[in-house]
Amino acid sequence: MRSHFLRRFRIAFSTVVYICFFLVFVDFRYIIPADYINLLTITQFVPSVIKFYNLEILLTATFVLVLLLTLVSGRTYCSFFCPLGIGQDLFSRIGGVLRKKFRRYGYKKPHIILRYSLLALTLVSTMIWGIYFLSILDPFSIYGRFMTFFIKPVVIELNNMLAGVLGKFDIYTLSNVPEKPFKLAAYSIPAAFFVLIGTLSLTKGRLYCNIVCPVGTLLGLVSKISIFRINFNESECTRCGRCALRCKSSCIDFLKYDVDVSRCVDCFNCINACQDKALSYGLVKFKKKEHKTDESRRKVVAGSLLLLLGLSQKSYGQDKPVPKPKKDSTVKETRNWPVCPPGSISLEHFSKNCTACSLCITACPNQVLQPAVKEYGFSGMMQPVMNYHKSFCTYNCTICNEVCPTGALSPLVLDAKKLTQLGKVNFIKDNCIVKTEKTACGACSESCPTKAVYMIPYEGNLLIPEVNTDICIGCGHCEYACPTVPYKAIFVDGNPVHLTAKKPVNKESGIKSPVEFPF
Repeated sequence: MRSHFLRRFRIAFSTVVYICFFLVFVDFRYIIPADYINLLTITQFVPSVIKFYNLEILLTATFVLVLLLTLVSGRTYCSFFCPLGIGQDLFSRIGGVLRKKFRRYGYKKPHIILRYSLLALTLVSTMIWGIYFLSILDPFSIYGRFMTFFIKPVVIELNNMLAGVLGKFDIYTLSNVPEKPFKLAAYSIPAAFFVLIGTLSLTKGRLYCNIVCPVGTLLGLVSKISIFRINFNESECTRCGRCALRCKSSCIDFLKYDVDVSRCVDCFNCINACQDKALSYGLVKFKKKEHKTDESRRKVVAGSLLLLLGLSQKSYGQDKPVPKPKKDSTVKETRNWPVCPPGSISLEHFSKNCTACSLCITACPNQVLQPAVKEYGFSGMMQPVMNYHKSFCTYNCTICNEVCPTGALSPLVLDAKKLTQLGKVNFIKDNCIVKTEKTACGACSESCPTKAVYMIPYEGNLLIPEVNTDICIGCGHCEYACPTVPYKAIFVDGNPVHLTAKKPVNKESGIKSPVEFPF
């Protein structure tokens, strides 16, 4: 096919896909259903591979469809379904508008050794040390982190600004949404990749996809035996070079009438640019001369295939901010283990299967999930961790399990989630303002959904918390509600392996907590 329709169809289709992923990651109102999110994420290659490896369910092996699509049509996945790839196309377009020379790419020799070395390193490190290195380079995870860390906060700020303006006219269609920033160090990796990929796409087109990205390199190997591809009609070609100048993958050597299909992402810009109609997209046409390397390349493809590895509104426990007590707490919280999200089964299972795509972070209605910096160690940077100083895990919520694309968070029915013990509560009496300031308080007890924290007589009319770790599920309500700073008087220490808590017995306590807190 030589029609301009191909490029227009690619732009229209990829725009719809990109908008869908964009809305998923900036949905601060949490109105997009988890089923819809799952329908989108099954199209992503790396999450699908990991989910199939974990669950061994054929329906999760959608990465096979991506391979078949590549085998038939070439690397159309990179231009039609990959949100990071589509985003790079957008940046390339912006670069072309800013400076005309950015539109002129030209043919560049493939960095074969570097490309395949990075792919081999990724596969070997994944098999030996787990998926940390893979998660750093996975295009979907890179896109997810960028949207969660940089774009979603901007959207929330715009919403809050607009809500303030409308409020002055007594229009309350929009409401103010509180934002909980992440730790400063957590922004380092997303920022570094944004600068790297953004700069490359502005000036060099798809250079990241064709050198660094392991998914792009792997699909490039498969595309070498694809049935449909860009073909030259040598009798019509005048070697004007327009196709090479418009090729953002820099893979067209027009002097040799050759398209490097391992780097071609089927954007169809070349067909659109060719005034001689010498380029077309269709069934492969084998050359009768030259390129004796085709057979050896096909052998590489055959070998490489063996390398495949296996919304609701916010519900805050405290509707208004808690003032600081008169004195700072002095006893540090001795946390032995971080608290990983519900459904992660264990720290080991979670760290092996989470690609740090940030989808659960952006989907969490309470923003209790935060990107880890030091909590899991170096190999677990950017993976989600429960931060109960920022918020708490809602008792009736399972959104994070439902949207996880890799199976790092196993699905939990709500009844099971309510008995899953993420960690155990610990009480530090020397930090509690009941002891240190002789002030009545019951924030932790009032907020605990299972009543694992309850009040007992202390001195005079004062009551002080006591804990029952058997029925505690480690949701963090109590820790978030505790007013002491900088250290909490009550906190949750994570379980390295999630346990099952005892079902709480609903019975009225003979002791009444204060109706109104004094702070």
